[in-house]
Amino acid sequence: MEKSKVYYSDFRALPGTNLQQKFAKLLKRAGIGDIDMNEKFVAVKIHFGEPGNLAYLRPNWAKTLVDIIKEQGGKPFLTDCNTLYVGRRKNALEHMDAAYENGYNPFTTGCQIIIADGLKGTDETIVPIDGELVKEAKIGTAIMDADVFISLSHFKGHESTGFGGAIKNIGMGCGSRAGKMEQHSNGKPEVDKDICKGCKQCAKICAHSAISYDENRKAEIDMSKCVGCGRCVGICAFDAIEPAWDAAEDDLCKKMAEYAYAVCKDRPTFHISLVLDVSPYCDCHAENDVPVIPDIGMFASFDPVALDKACADACRGVKRNEKSYLGDMMKKTGKTEGDFFKIMHPATNWEVQLTHAEKLGLGTTEYELITVK
Repeated sequence: MEKSKVYYSDFRALPGTNLQQKFAKLLKRAGIGDIDMNEKFVAVKIHFGEPGNLAYLRPNWAKTLVDIIKEQGGKPFLTDCNTLYVGRRKNALEHMDAAYENGYNPFTTGCQIIIADGLKGTDETIVPIDGELVKEAKIGTAIMDADVFISLSHFKGHESTGFGGAIKNIGMGCGSRAGKMEQHSNGKPEVDKDICKGCKQCAKICAHSAISYDENRKAEIDMSKCVGCGRCVGICAFDAIEPAWDAAEDDLCKKMAEYAYAVCKDRPTFHISLVLDVSPYCDCHAENDVPVIPDIGMFASFDPVALDKACADACRGVKRNEKSYLGDMMKKTGKTEGDFFKIMHPATNWEVQLTHAEKLGLGTTEYELITVK
């Protein structure tokens, strides 16, 4: 396969220019203008950040991207899907409140926000892919309804996948709540009867008659009937139904790549990653530790696999912050050299998501890095 082009700019901004202008120049050099966006709906997949976390991308980056899309006649919207875990982004109302609290709104970004899988995380489009582990991906409907798909990712560490870049932002981020459960779990949901209120909403949404109630009006799931669709997880207003978080890390990475393939196939896509405020954990955390390495730069490509590989490679060999979680783990393990993502999260193997995505045809790990000054 021919090498993919990945475009890069550092974060230097000399007098007379600013980072948003430099960012716009990078995107245009990378070829975003070659995409036909005229009168087309353009989904910009972004992570709005869990409130309490300050490492998420500032809305200024999204504003620059949105302005370029509008220049090309596109109809952009910022989007994400609801979370599987309990937090401030588990339904559309709380999710939008969280986005607004973190500075994302039509006035700061120039476009609307749409939570792609709807109010309760159950608005999904089934995308057949016949992958190794996933046969039908469950993707937020608004994302699949878009004509053009663009990912804008914060590149950082991740406790389950080593790092979170473009593939994670797309694959995990675009999954509905049931899609996220499929990626995270090899099992089926369970009911916490101490929390269950007996409202019976889960039984109403179950298409397989798998849910009944005991003498105390507490829900029970018949595992012989349950197909693991996750709709009961999404409908429960009290977070009494929990998925099993039992997917092996390698399987999680493969499923994530297969979901990313489902999102990107058969339509124009473009991908951007910013390697700054590289925290050890996902922006889904309601906190962030200090950056583990210095800020590196901004990257853009039509190929999300090459983009992730270029970002990971750029992180190699840079000075490491000893007064961070990474420094703690280097002291604990005695490892000061090598892949710092694996030093931080020893059970992970981030290469799996890239090699599996390459196998699917999502992109290539072979790339040419082009510097834009």
